[in-house]
Amino acid sequence: MAARPVVASFGSLNIDRLCRVETDRLQTLAERYEWFPASGETRLVEQLPPALEADVDRQLLGGKGANQAVAAAHAGAEARLYGKVGAESDERPRTTLAERGVDTSALETAPVPTGTAYIFLDPAGDNRIAVLPGANGAVDEAYGDRQYQAIAQAELLLLQNELPVAAASALLDRLAGLADRPTVLLDPAPASGAAPLVGHACVDVITPNESEAAALAGPLARTAAQVCYKHGPGPVQVEGPETAFEVSPPPADPVDSTGAGDVFAGYLGVELARESSMRRAVETACVAAAKSVEAVGVQRAVPEREVVTAECERYDAR
Repeated sequence: MAARPVVASFGSLNIDRLCRVETDRLQTLAERYEWFPASGETRLVEQLPPALEADVDRQLLGGKGANQAVAAAHAGAEARLYGKVGAESDERPRTTLAERGVDTSALETAPVPTGTAYIFLDPAGDNRIAVLPGANGAVDEAYGDRQYQAIAQAELLLLQNELPVAAASALLDRLAGLADRPTVLLDPAPASGAAPLVGHACVDVITPNESEAAALAGPLARTAAQVCYKHGPGPVQVEGPETAFEVSPPPADPVDSTGAGDVFAGYLGVELARESSMRRAVETACVAAAKSVEAVGVQRAVPEREVVTAECERYDAR
């Protein structure tokens, strides 16, 4: 195995619009809009009312695919992002991701705007996310075919559900025929429409949070993959055909929990690509995710490998 495993993130790139809102404002939004996400939930939406612009506090680069690629890079991998970006913001995301250690040479430009995510943060740092797919929705089977050879040579493939399911499923179908294929880690967010990915025989590890686990209970009960059930600051429960255990993350002082799941997935995947045991990989991912919630933003909050390693040593000492 290479010192720096190659990690392919076949996923979304978004412009995150961060909205800090008080509890009464959240209640108003939930009552007014049927599409408004529950705490910890990500939802794909077709349009959003212009009035929400008044809630926007700042704009950052995000998207689960891009976030997980950054996390994998910080964890020590050679990380590559596969997906599409809108022409209106083509260069800035590429430059920013390159500065964060991610190879974006496979990104293609789509004739639609870059995807947008409205992230609603409550006073406790919990998040609700509404995503307009934009260029992410233009990723199709043909794009996957063009990138197949490069992806097939990676040690790890990170998948989420912010791209069209047909494109991800077709890629998995092709990979399933390989004798030596990448390990596939799926973050089934948003949960709506993710069942075909959860049920795919090519998926090795799945990382649902509580709302996703509830929405996908049937497919998760039937999968042969290792499932890491995330419970926010609570223990991660790992269940699989031959193993079951739980890992408690270290305490944290949360400011913004938005990217914790992405940091968890990126670090978990890289540890598995390094041939760590599942328990050790989950422990490392829990430490990295806990550190990430102590800063605002997602990609900016991803902890460096050295910080996580030091925290893991303290974790072991407890």
